[in-house]
Amino acid sequence: MLELGTKVLLSYLLGSVNGSLFLGSILGGPDIRTVGSGNAGGTNALRARGKWFALGVMLIDVGKGYVAAGLLPGLDLGLGAPGIAAHWLPLACGAASVVGHCYPVWFDFAGGKGAATAVGTLGALAPGLLLPALAAWLLVATTTGFVGLSTMAAAVVLPLYVLLAGPPGGPALLVFLVLLAAFIIYTHRGNVARMLRRQENRMTGLMLLRRPR
Repeated sequence: MLELGTKVLLSYLLGSVNGSLFLGSILGGPDIRTVGSGNAGGTNALRARGKWFALGVMLIDVGKGYVAAGLLPGLDLGLGAPGIAAHWLPLACGAASVVGHCYPVWFDFAGGKGAATAVGTLGALAPGLLLPALAAWLLVATTTGFVGLSTMAAAVVLPLYVLLAGPPGGPALLVFLVLLAAFIIYTHRGNVARMLRRQENRMTGLMLLRRPR
């Protein structure tokens, strides 16, 4: 169990290296949480600091999810067996990195919404799921312009896809995806509230069909 706890903790600490806050501390400028939507994620980074800053943010946030789920579980720390089945350990580490991104210990537990780090974990755990997730994201984004709604749709599609198509991963992956979808919806609850009030910003540049002015 010491091996499990250590690797999950390391994954959480790695996830806590929030890309926008980390780059902001190096490059200077305002705290990303004080501008735009106030969220420390990639979308707000793009709106507030531009495409190159946002690209750096995405590389960090996706990369840490990949490292946590794909590399950390296989490290030999010399602490004995992890105490759980081998196929659960990468899922636990991936989940810890997503939680760390949203609630980073290094940045007062105020981080992003977990989407980019979740993409990184999926890239390590089940890269074949990235295509249906991207398809769902693009479908919603190009028809509505709501990035948050697109992200929630992509998260919800994944466990449904696993149930219907049955890709490798078995019950463990399905449980992970259900919990991930619920967590992503929770972190986007502010987006849901703004959509209900019709106050959510659209990224109209993503929309294929726009209402005439």
